Amino acid sequence: MQHLKISIITVTYNAQNTLSRCIQSVIAQNYANIEYIIVDGASTDGTLQIISQYQSQVEVFVSEPDTGIYDAMNKGIKMATGDVIGILNADDYFAANNVISSVAAAFKEQDTQVLYGNLNYINPNGFVLRKWRSGTYTHGMFNWGWMPPHPTFYCRRQLFETHGLYDTQYGTAADYELMLRFVHAHKATTQYLNKVMVNMAVGGVSNQNYRNRFKAWGNDFKAMGKNGVLFPRICIVCKPIRKLFQFI
Repeated sequence: MQHLKISIITVTYNAQNTLSRCIQSVIAQNYANIEYIIVDGASTDGTLQIISQYQSQVEVFVSEPDTGIYDAMNKGIKMATGDVIGILNADDYFAANNVISSVAAAFKEQDTQVLYGNLNYINPNGFVLRKWRSGTYTHGMFNWGWMPPHPTFYCRRQLFETHGLYDTQYGTAADYELMLRFVHAHKATTQYLNKVMVNMAVGGVSNQNYRNRFKAWGNDFKAMGKNGVLFPRICIVCKPIRKLFQFI
C-alpha cells in the first residue's frame, strides 16, 4: 500500500500563527510515501522562518508572489508528482496521524478517482463549532445543494491533467466549481471516507462579511450553470440551509 504516492499541498501567506501546527500534522502521518509541497505567496512575517525549520520534511518549496490562493494551489498541482493530490490549508490540520494511510487504503482497495471525508470547524481554542458529515455521494446530489468538504477532497492527479485546474475566475468558489466539474459534470468515481480527516479554522474569506457572501453566491451560481446543475436557484438556497444542521 505504501507505494501509492500522495502529494499534499499547503499554500501560505503570512501564516506564522498557524503554519507550524499544519506542518506538524503532515509530518506526523504514519504513511511513508508523502510528497509535501508548500507554495508561499512571498510572506513578510515569520512564515519563511517556520518553513525553514522543517526543510528536511518538505519535498518542494517555492516562495513568490501569486494572484491568490487558487493560483498558488495550481502552482502546487503542476509541481506534484503523486498518484493522488490533496490540499491542506495553512490554517488547518489533520485530525489524526492515520488520515493519509486511510486515504491511501481507500484508493488502493477501490478503483476510485475522488475521495472525501468528514471535517470539523474549530475555533481558536480548538473547540468544535460545526461538524460537516456529507455522507455517501450519489449522482444528482449537487442539484440540491450538496457538496463535499474541500479540505478533505483528494483525487487522482490525472483528473487535473484531463479536466483542468482551479479556475480562478470563480473567486472563492473555485474549489466548489472544480468539485462540480470533476464529480458532477464528468462523473468521476467517488468514495466517501467516514472519518474526520481535517480540523478547519473558522473565518474563511468568503464568509467575512455580507458583501463577500453575496459575491460568493454569485460565483456559486456561475459554477452551477457552467457544470450543468439542474436547479441552480434551489441549490443556492439549499446550500446555506444544509450548514444549519452542522452546528453543534
